[in-house]
Amino acid sequence: MSPTAQELKNLTFLFMYTILSKVHSDRNVYPSAGVLFVHVLEREYFKGEFPPYPKPGEISNDPITFNTNLMGYPDRPGWLRYIQRTPYSDGVLYGSPTVENVGKPTIIEITAYNRRTFETARHNLIINIMSAEDFPLPYQAEFFIRNMNVEEMLASEVLGDFLGAVKNVWQPERLNAINITSALDRGGRVPLPINDMKEGVYVMVGADVPFSSCLREVENPQNQLRCSQEMEPVITCDKKFRTQFHIDWCKISLVDNTKQVSTFQEVIRGEGILPDGGEYKPPSDTLKSRDYYSDFLITLAVPSAIALVLFLILAYIMCCRREGVEKRNMQTPDIQLVHHSAIQKSTKELRDMSKNREIAWPLSTLPVFHPVTGEIVPPLHTDSYDNTSMPLMQTQQ
Repeated sequence: MSPTAQELKNLTFLFMYTILSKVHSDRNVYPSAGVLFVHVLEREYFKGEFPPYPKPGEISNDPITFNTNLMGYPDRPGWLRYIQRTPYSDGVLYGSPTVENVGKPTIIEITAYNRRTFETARHNLIINIMSAEDFPLPYQAEFFIRNMNVEEMLASEVLGDFLGAVKNVWQPERLNAINITSALDRGGRVPLPINDMKEGVYVMVGADVPFSSCLREVENPQNQLRCSQEMEPVITCDKKFRTQFHIDWCKISLVDNTKQVSTFQEVIRGEGILPDGGEYKPPSDTLKSRDYYSDFLITLAVPSAIALVLFLILAYIMCCRREGVEKRNMQTPDIQLVHHSAIQKSTKELRDMSKNREIAWPLSTLPVFHPVTGEIVPPLHTDSYDNTSMPLMQTQQ
């Protein structure tokens, strides 16, 4: 059965997409030094690298994550950051290239992972950093936007709206976004997942003209006092940002590079020859013998002798310095000894009396009636029996 024209068209499309993906696996970008660089890793671009392809009309939505690193190294360059919120969102590489890397191609390896099929695809991103014409811009301002996350601010539409608002307030001839930093990278806290709270983002922009009067309003004493009391300062141009961006004016930073004194010092290079310190003398191959007898005496004999002396002193105190009973009695008052002796004699008599329990029971404890017949039981002792010496109650054996 021969394939239809539509099936041939789909097969041709899939084949062309695969070929294009392999050909364009290396991308070249040309950012400028000191200007914000943003590169989006689109999931749709990498979906064609994971066969089997979906059937015509079906939409593939596999979770895809990315790993980025400098070729030959485990991590990215220091100026380059990466963020991806979920496996179903695009990844973003962003940062501000430095002047040190101008003219040196930076190759970033991008590895895409399909979390459903566990397949991988690797592309290379070649970053060719170009030198800017008027880098760095002399006047730089950093804004803190509270109602934005970094990936939201990196969107071209949102960043363009912000730069348009800044340009409307500042009125420069040249305005560039220099860098974007998440508040979490500055020591901020992760917001609670309530009321759609955002992390916050710092945006640094540069211009070629001095700061406008509106931007300098935060520096007056009244607004500085309100910021110290954690109150909102009064800024006249805040309404131009408020519709989309909530700016914390107390955290704005204004940097004027034209007033900064250069601390660069010229390096005076020498001849590169170390001063002559004589010939090198290696240690001798033959080692002298050493006597460790004195070390042994100091380490073991001296502590043992000290311990023996302490033991003899303790034995003399415990065994030879006992007072004894006679010395104790000599130092005790006579009346106290008499009381002690009387107590000991009384205790001995009571113990002897408790051993003699063979005498008869007192009459008061004997039954009067017979327990079975109920008749009156005569007493066990006659009337002439002397019971005056009999105790009233005895303990039972």
